[in-house]
Amino acid sequence: MVVSDSNELACSLRLWRGRVSPAEVGLPEGGRRRVLGLRRQEVAQLSGLSVEYLARLEQGRAIHPSPSVLMSLARVLRLSDQERAHLFRVADQAEPAHGSIKRHITPSVQRILDRLTDLPVQVVDASWQCITSNPLAYALAGDTSALPMRERNLAWTVFTGAPTRYIRTEAEERLLRLELVSDLREARSRYPKDKLLGDLIDDLLEVSTDFADLWEQRLAAPQPGLSSRTFLHPEIGPITMDSDFLTVRDTDLRLIVYTSAQDSEAAGQLDLLATIGLQPFS
Repeated sequence: MVVSDSNELACSLRLWRGRVSPAEVGLPEGGRRRVLGLRRQEVAQLSGLSVEYLARLEQGRAIHPSPSVLMSLARVLRLSDQERAHLFRVADQAEPAHGSIKRHITPSVQRILDRLTDLPVQVVDASWQCITSNPLAYALAGDTSALPMRERNLAWTVFTGAPTRYIRTEAEERLLRLELVSDLREARSRYPKDKLLGDLIDDLLEVSTDFADLWEQRLAAPQPGLSSRTFLHPEIGPITMDSDFLTVRDTDLRLIVYTSAQDSEAAGQLDLLATIGLQPFS
């Protein structure tokens, strides 16, 4: 008997969900569990999908999920490169082609996120798309995991004036905008066929006259760039932390790690933040 692609997709998703423990994704065990691995509701929440849609996928009743949905599931289920390729194949979708920005969270990067529990860490790609964050980073900057993909892009947020906890002075705003435009131009030169990147730039050129002006000027990124960021937390107030970028070899991922000096005001605020925990984005 030949298994259809939709059934293969359903079986694979259920199998992969069953092997990921709640602790691996930062969730509490929650008492007695009737299923191995993650609950369907937990996978849906972590991947930004509805429980109903995930149920249809796992039951073979939904076909051709979008590439962005597949990428989210691959991240949450911690798939290897080979498993991710299999996921795209049985979903009848083309895996992101060579020449596209690599946005896949590798197992090693996920382990870093899991272990750096006392520091806020965000993962961004070459287009400044926030791919994921650890719980403390969500607590600092707001939990944006359920927002549409475009609204989790820093360049889009900055140039459209979308709500954010990240606050800047006028001088910092100017430096940040120059850096973003320069980075996007460099990314465009390296990945001219990346559709998500191309759509982002085209839309920014249309909605932001400032972005269009800076894009036309072809200015180099300012050196040095911004070395700290300030976030306005609704309960704690402004929190200023050093921000360092760590590049991931053979990918376009960058880890933004936020730190503060020992016994500083920010260190105390970070301890308080860990106690308050995750709050919805505001």
